[in-house]
Amino acid sequence: MPSLLITDPGAGAIGRAASGHAPIEGDPRSLRLRAKAPLRVSFAGGGTDVAPFPETEGGAVLSATIARYAYGSLTPRPDGEITVSSEDLGVSLQFGVDDHLTLDGELDLAKAAACHLGELAGGERHGYDLRIHSSAPPGSGLGSSSAVMVALVGLLRDRYGLQMDAYQVARTAHRLERYDLGIRGGQQDHYAAAFGGFNYIEFLGGDHVVVNPLRIREDTLAELEHNLLLCFTGRTRASDHIIADQSARLANAEEETVGGLRAQKELATAMKHALLQNRLHDFGGLLDEAWNQKKRISPRITTPYIDEAYAAARAAGAVGGKITGAGGGGFMLVYCEFDAKRRVAAALTELDMTVEEITFAPTGLSTWSPR
Repeated sequence: MPSLLITDPGAGAIGRAASGHAPIEGDPRSLRLRAKAPLRVSFAGGGTDVAPFPETEGGAVLSATIARYAYGSLTPRPDGEITVSSEDLGVSLQFGVDDHLTLDGELDLAKAAACHLGELAGGERHGYDLRIHSSAPPGSGLGSSSAVMVALVGLLRDRYGLQMDAYQVARTAHRLERYDLGIRGGQQDHYAAAFGGFNYIEFLGGDHVVVNPLRIREDTLAELEHNLLLCFTGRTRASDHIIADQSARLANAEEETVGGLRAQKELATAMKHALLQNRLHDFGGLLDEAWNQKKRISPRITTPYIDEAYAAARAAGAVGGKITGAGGGGFMLVYCEFDAKRRVAAALTELDMTVEEITFAPTGLSTWSPR
């Protein structure tokens, strides 16, 4: 298989424990394969999954996956060529199974996945056509690039018949994106995409991650969907500089950053309890507090436009809300009682935001063959 320079010595040392994934019938190397992995919204705890906080204090994030997805499709080829196409970027490339690839910013997620999973499988002489697509752009704050990587890992896992459960898929995707590709960020997105649903995820340092699925009442989920708005600011952002600023401030033990992260961790727990106890108005208020605490972590998290939009939402009746992801742009999640929903949507639309309702996705990574 094509090879890449591995920048993290442990990146290839991923075990093959017994998998909870049902194997696809037939020879996977001769089948067309499909995959989809959901995007996510994070409610509280973002930033506590970014080193060095998990190693020093342990992180915790409350998140849920939504009905927006990263998609992948793989079609076998009889020759030794691999093609990769991104429907979103309108970019494609082709390389041989024995080629040495360079990371040049062109479809690097797919390159890293193809190289690493091929090496785990022990090499392969036949190629394939790979197509990827996401229903949200990079920089949206919904974890789209990580969901793409999870979908790629799932596709190639099935292509080579590897035994990898959801934890191993998430761990592999995280190591490829954060270490091999050097893209700054945390761990939560990969685990959310792999597992799906509502999760309270604990980050205990290194690869020690515990995903706790939440058993939330159906009427609670229905009401939460009813009362949430997902609002696109019209601006995507590169999160690297925000993450770098946060990490530098944490390394310098800046009081505001450390305090904001500790508060985020406490709020993730408090919001989990509010959901499990059907206290949704309290949940909305805690979402407001999560946003206030998030802004303490780095001054780059908000912008004057975001502040203006949030103030307008609150004036129109929103109980709480926050920017999803690292901040600086992307999507804003807003909680409001149903009778205020139209007023809040109108206020944000006047500020040129795109406002939509939200639907949760109960399952994570899915793979199948259309035969």
